[in-house]
Amino acid sequence: MTRPAAIVTGGARGIGLACAEALADAGFDLLVADLADKPAGGLAENIAGRGAKFAYARCDIADVARHSKLVEAATDAFGRIDCLVNNAGVGAAMRGDLLELKPENFDRALGINLRGTVFLSQAVAKAMLATPGDHAKSIITITSVSAAMASPERADYCISKAGLSMWVKNLALRLATENIGVFEVRPGIIRTDMTAGVTAKYDALIDGGLVPAKRWGEAADIGAVVAALASGKFGFSTGSVINVDGALSVPRL
Repeated sequence: MTRPAAIVTGGARGIGLACAEALADAGFDLLVADLADKPAGGLAENIAGRGAKFAYARCDIADVARHSKLVEAATDAFGRIDCLVNNAGVGAAMRGDLLELKPENFDRALGINLRGTVFLSQAVAKAMLATPGDHAKSIITITSVSAAMASPERADYCISKAGLSMWVKNLALRLATENIGVFEVRPGIIRTDMTAGVTAKYDALIDGGLVPAKRWGEAADIGAVVAALASGKFGFSTGSVINVDGALSVPRL
């Protein structure tokens, strides 16, 4: 039986790595795309040790002209693409008064988080449609609770994630008849390298009740959801938003 294959962008660490590990455990072969010329030490062994075939591609998703090379790398390695996990992204270059937001920082956030992800999704969707077979396929985009919850000190990041949320809705409508499930996963406060610099701040906020579950989210929490969505068992839920945030985003009085 042919194993399904997935691409995970930004898959060398943090949430992306957890998604790659969970997909490998679920029976997927993996192409990890990241910025380094070579995979991080131990990455190939980690994924292969889970029974998956492993491939790696250097890719800056902001470089739209290189997206075709990433698609080629995956199809050359596996002959097919069944799942794309859009995880690669950046935080705000500088937190501060939104009235002082610099155009270059805004452009960076939208160029990577929104523009790069949109056009990579487009390239992979075309490749999926060109592959025969009625097996389940999925495009899963990692956004953030910041797609709906405003943070004026990092408005550029919030805008990029809100834009991605609307892209997911439109893509889901376009692909609904093609057996390609399109989903948005919104992490809350997750323990990763990106949040390492504000650990003390969020420790205090979590202790104060900001997160009803009263704990940090872990990257594995996201990976588990992504693997479930990629299974095809939730195909009729295409277009859905899945909050993985310990009820952080539930409105309260």
